[in-house]
Amino acid sequence: MAALFPYRDINIHASATYYAFTSPSNPSAPTLVVDRPSGHIWLSDKPMLGGKRVTSIAGILGMIRLRLDKYIIVITKAAQVGRIKEHPVYKIQATEFLPLREKPLHDTDEDTYMQLLTTHLRTGPMYFSYSFDLTNTFQRQVHADQNLWLWQRADTRFFWNRHISSDLIDLSSTSPAVNPYILPVIFGMMSITATAIKATPLSFILITRRSRFRAGTRYFSRGIDENGNVSNFNETEQIIITGSVGAGYDRTTASQEKQQVQIMSYVQTRGSVPVFWAEINHLKFIPKLLIRSIDPAAAATKHFVEQVRLYGDNYCVNLVNQTGREKNVKEAYENVIRTILSNPIEGEKASLRSDEQFRAIEPTDYQSILDRVHYIFFDFHHECRNLKWHRALLLLDQLGDALEQQKYFHATEGPAGLTVKNAQTSVVRSNCMDCLDRTNVVQSMLARWTLSRQLIQLGVLNEGEKIEQHSAFEYLFRNVWADNADVVSRAYSGTGALKTDFTRTGKRTANGMVADGINSLTRYYLNNFQDGPRQDAYDLFLGTYLPATSGITSSLMFVDRRPIFIQSVPYIFLGSLIFFLIAVFTTPQPATIVALRFFIGLSLLLVVWAAIFIKNHGMLYVNWPKLNNLAWANEGYNDAMGKVSKDKLIGKWVARHERGASSIRLMHLEEGKKRIDLATAKFNLKSVTPHHNQPTKAGDSTARNRRHAVAPRPPAATGYHPAARRIETHIYIYIGVAINASDRLENPADSIHISSAGRDTRNYDHRRRRPADGTICWYGAVGRGAGQGDEGPQRGEEDVYRVQERTEEGVSLHYLLKEPEA
Repeated sequence: MAALFPYRDINIHASATYYAFTSPSNPSAPTLVVDRPSGHIWLSDKPMLGGKRVTSIAGILGMIRLRLDKYIIVITKAAQVGRIKEHPVYKIQATEFLPLREKPLHDTDEDTYMQLLTTHLRTGPMYFSYSFDLTNTFQRQVHADQNLWLWQRADTRFFWNRHISSDLIDLSSTSPAVNPYILPVIFGMMSITATAIKATPLSFILITRRSRFRAGTRYFSRGIDENGNVSNFNETEQIIITGSVGAGYDRTTASQEKQQVQIMSYVQTRGSVPVFWAEINHLKFIPKLLIRSIDPAAAATKHFVEQVRLYGDNYCVNLVNQTGREKNVKEAYENVIRTILSNPIEGEKASLRSDEQFRAIEPTDYQSILDRVHYIFFDFHHECRNLKWHRALLLLDQLGDALEQQKYFHATEGPAGLTVKNAQTSVVRSNCMDCLDRTNVVQSMLARWTLSRQLIQLGVLNEGEKIEQHSAFEYLFRNVWADNADVVSRAYSGTGALKTDFTRTGKRTANGMVADGINSLTRYYLNNFQDGPRQDAYDLFLGTYLPATSGITSSLMFVDRRPIFIQSVPYIFLGSLIFFLIAVFTTPQPATIVALRFFIGLSLLLVVWAAIFIKNHGMLYVNWPKLNNLAWANEGYNDAMGKVSKDKLIGKWVARHERGASSIRLMHLEEGKKRIDLATAKFNLKSVTPHHNQPTKAGDSTARNRRHAVAPRPPAATGYHPAARRIETHIYIYIGVAINASDRLENPADSIHISSAGRDTRNYDHRRRRPADGTICWYGAVGRGAGQGDEGPQRGEEDVYRVQERTEEGVSLHYLLKEPEA
């Protein structure tokens, strides 16, 4: 059976009730249908071509549910970046979100989620191929089952859109015909270049795959997690192919048949130091270093067991400094290596996330696996101080025979198929603090050393001949590896890599040092003020945060909870600085010189005070991730707020604010969440009945048996207990309309009617405007006094309330509610 691949062409037929996906080149294939607005996915053997819009797309990236709606993400534009052998490879250039609601509800949180995802898709380098598995190295592909679909063969670590493809993947277990609609995508670097050395044409390919596990930004994702995933884990594969049409050279059929395709690849990895550690932003150029007291041995064991099973022996090259603050990270790394090698953790088996393994390694215990972990320390900055970058070659001496024994993957492909000549038996795992700049230099050095051996084996280079002697290829090699460094760095730190002048030119230059200084300042700004939303985008896209299951308090995710005075200090600083500069450059008049000097002194005083305040309480001004809280960040934030509250000048104001409106608002919503969870737990679907235009009697025994939920009371302004405001959000969540009370709906038919049992249904908005104007009702129609004033129910009185939801289909549902006891 031939390998199974995704559809290369897909058309979307969009209508008010469904999206239909078809492949024009496969007219007999079933149509993939997504119902609107339910999101139900099914296959139709009949064509569904009645849509209002027909669009051609490059593929389906996946489906994601946000707070109010679910969206299909499709690839609308992709550019071919080259061929690996005869297989085209594409880079995603444009995407589109298809909402399931025909008229989406407008919500600030929903808009923020969409903005995060849009930015992630626009800036993230993502690649795919219809016929080649980009997630696996050539060596892993040899062991892959070609009878599986492309997505089934994918290495789940690098299947970047795995989470948003889960709906289609789940359906494939019962409906295999959905498989060709699933398209695996990688996030990382892809360079495919047709070149030649000494008249020998070849393809020079560099692929870096970023792991979707523990993905994130520089200061918000460090170290290891309990499952053995490390931050900024990347697998880099350097490939050369000779004798393939993919190299881009015209050849006659006869010459192609005479020459076998030669494939050689070399794999390296990088990943954060596998201990529990973090660097805490506080607006200073060098952040605080935190080594957590949690024992990392179990997590590190999981990590290295998986790495050895996937790659063979691991040569862990640690490039951090042996002095200063980095010394703590070095010692923590060495302690955990020492621990797992002398006393491996055998209690819990490491979970492997890939069915395809680098080599078949099945040792009987962890000790035999961990004996294949080798630690090498190389103080990069110390060895290469005073711009002596050539001394990085000393690392080759430290690795010694390990590099010779490691080998590399080598296979030939001819009419009889693929024949493996060599297999890579180990991997070099490099890291520095960020796994960026120093790691890039070392990886390019090891890649150059290995490439020379490969070209000599192929007969392209003579024994003792070096790549540097061929200027055109040398230029290509240096720039491709420097581009790779920039891509990996932008994904993690937000800027290009440092020290790329050495990678590009082979020496350190003055211009390179200036560029590094600019990049360092840019990193400082981005890491403190922009990386919070970038981290949120990673968490949202990769599924580590799920808006649909986050509860009603998710509406507080993007709310600035800091006291208003804390928020205003940067504006005080900027405003005072502007006024100070204006006053300084203003020509004084005799009558205003005293006032002007006073104004200058006051502005300068405010500038100095605000600058000192921001410097001393920097954690309060870092743009932290909003979706997944970082425990150490919360602790630091609380400590900073405690420090501010003790300030002699402003402490009382801040403390009063914390005890006042802002904290009360949060407590109200938290209390509402608790009541909603309780009511939802008790809710019985039998209490939801179709509307038969029959009023429900308050004394009806059936109605009394259906009193499962909690009815909201009027606001505290009408004289009732403040707790009444704590459950306002309940109605909206309960009936599925999660939007602010003051938001106007697109369709007046979506308005909510709330009435007292047995009384006329009235439609009021929360400001008591004219009924039935399309604004969502809130307080006025609730309670015994509805339609007769705004008295509302008195405490202790019982009543049954009916809530109607008018949908576009004209179906009304009744929810019978009971007033909570005081």
